[in-house]
Amino acid sequence: MQLVKRMSKPDRYVGINNDLNGGMTSIGKIIRDAWVFELIDESETCEGWNLAGIDILLQKVNTEWDKYGCMVSQLPESLAKRHRKIHDKAIQKARDAGWSGEYETGDEE
Repeated sequence: MQLVKRMSKPDRYVGINNDLNGGMTSIGKIIRDAWVFELIDESETCEGWNLAGIDILLQKVNTEWDKYGCMVSQLPESLAKRHRKIHDKAIQKARDAGWSGEYETGDEE
């Protein structure tokens, strides 16, 4: 009888700097948005956080977005500027690492 080793999901987040696609993942977006709303410091990568901690952060981020109808265009200028700075920097970093955004938009054709 041969034993099959099962791959288990990690129970800790790898951190936005170690995440797939230069951090262009759903958890990476949560973290960047948390930076925008100053829920966590921009130096916080969430490395080692458990999924419950990420979920709590998501709830806080969603509460903030709800105040603005979940639309960047509805953010006050100071937050909109912060959003552009954080997300533009992340997009450039991800592109430099080989990310193209194709995966995220591939089903829109």
